[in-house]
Amino acid sequence: MAACAALVLGLLVSGVSFAIPARAASLSGNDVSWPQCPTAAGGYGLPLPPDSAQFVVIGLTRGLPFTANPCLASEAGWAAARNKPAHGYAMAAFPTAAQLLTYKARGPWSAATRAGQLSNVGYAEAAAAVSAMAGDGFRPPVVWIDVEPRPAQPWPATTAAQQRENRLVVEGLMRGLHDAGFAYGLYSFTSGWAAITGSWLLPGVPVWATAGRLDYPTEGLDMCARPAFSGGRVYLSQWYDDVYDHDITCSPYTFTPLAMPGSSPSGSTGDFNGDWNNDVLARVAATGALRLYPGNGRGAFTGASTIGSGWQGMNALDTVGDFNGDGRADVLARERSTGYLWLYPGNGRGGWMPRTKVGSGWNTFSIVLGPGDFNGDQRVDVLGRDAAGELWLYPGNGRGGWLARVRVGSGWNAMNAILGPGDVNGDGTADLLSRETASGALWLYPGNGRGGWLPRVKLGTGWNSMTALASAGDFNGDRTPDVLARDPAGSLWLYALGGNVSWLPRTLVGWGWNSMNSIF
Repeated sequence: MAACAALVLGLLVSGVSFAIPARAASLSGNDVSWPQCPTAAGGYGLPLPPDSAQFVVIGLTRGLPFTANPCLASEAGWAAARNKPAHGYAMAAFPTAAQLLTYKARGPWSAATRAGQLSNVGYAEAAAAVSAMAGDGFRPPVVWIDVEPRPAQPWPATTAAQQRENRLVVEGLMRGLHDAGFAYGLYSFTSGWAAITGSWLLPGVPVWATAGRLDYPTEGLDMCARPAFSGGRVYLSQWYDDVYDHDITCSPYTFTPLAMPGSSPSGSTGDFNGDWNNDVLARVAATGALRLYPGNGRGAFTGASTIGSGWQGMNALDTVGDFNGDGRADVLARERSTGYLWLYPGNGRGGWMPRTKVGSGWNTFSIVLGPGDFNGDQRVDVLGRDAAGELWLYPGNGRGGWLARVRVGSGWNAMNAILGPGDVNGDGTADLLSRETASGALWLYPGNGRGGWLPRVKLGTGWNSMTALASAGDFNGDRTPDVLARDPAGSLWLYALGGNVSWLPRTLVGWGWNSMNSIF
């Protein structure tokens, strides 16, 4: 969190008023943490906010994860006694070697992969912050995640691979707060966020933006109108001078509780009910009903429910991820009678927002699928195979619409199934899996991150024995995409991919799936 240079780990608090032009519903407040503790308690004895402060944001740690703000209880009590609405904030950091060893399995993901371990450490960072709040009787409606460079425990940020690992830690924090029932948002600034995460685009996650050092009194308000470092909506703005930090709400936000963000930050196209575990959707052949099969994150289902009827009118269906930029997974469906392409926005709870038409003429394609972000702009895309076997990329614009289409391949009529599972080979780009009609071989077509391809790799043979193939992304919780396959008897099998692009032993995850004529 921004602070004066001598107090690089502290958050300072305002005791000074600034003349801010009138703006409807904007409130002024301050953030406090361990620097406001007495020196005997390890702080700097800085003053608490003036009684004129309209809200506070209270730090939960002493500058780094797995530490506690020694004055959390007294600062929360100060806010409660003065009837000041309060949020919390928690520091994020890349784990030390000792922290990775200690916390690598203390989360919901599999510790069999490094990606799972780092995600679990982030989850543990959130759990430590939640524990600190519980111990001091502080239950704010929102906890902000502070992501910024820090010399005491620096983020590795030399390569894109390191930035992807940093994202896993932050994502673990998000899920940890979500699972504990807290809405959350992100605190950072553009250059710091870029260095740590590679300018990770998260339009569905609220933002608390800092303007840095105060240059003029209205700078904080300016941050409310500028594009945020992560693409999310700015709810709070902060700036600081040589002594104090200051915060304002960005109109029309008035420090009311925030909605829980969606759960698809890592490009997952499969979490439809918002529990951070990937799911499967399937259409019942006899009735056209659409069924949701929630995954448990460990390679199995938790049950099933009907989430729609009348879907027999659609002849192409796929989960595409967050197509409209609200942070929740969506479905695209092509209408058989018209060729219209419809966007069914998910509501993040296993249901729908009103559908919108996003295209016409799509009946020229024999396959329509969502590969995730195929061209590297961090917005999910769509691929379509036409009658000539050419593959077309329709880049999404991140707002429920399109950029100009691009041809990305030919000869794809040799394939009778194409899947967009996500990043199969771990290089940070979206890939395709495709089954060859003549041989039954399954091929990996690695994306190059720019809308093109790296050399393909054969992943197996005999796949023509399966009557349906689908991928919900990472189904078993190891942060590696998997494949679901239905055999002629109607049994559904999980083919889990290991981190070295090889198969783990398959496991049976369901029976009676011959009643479904679309699984996605």
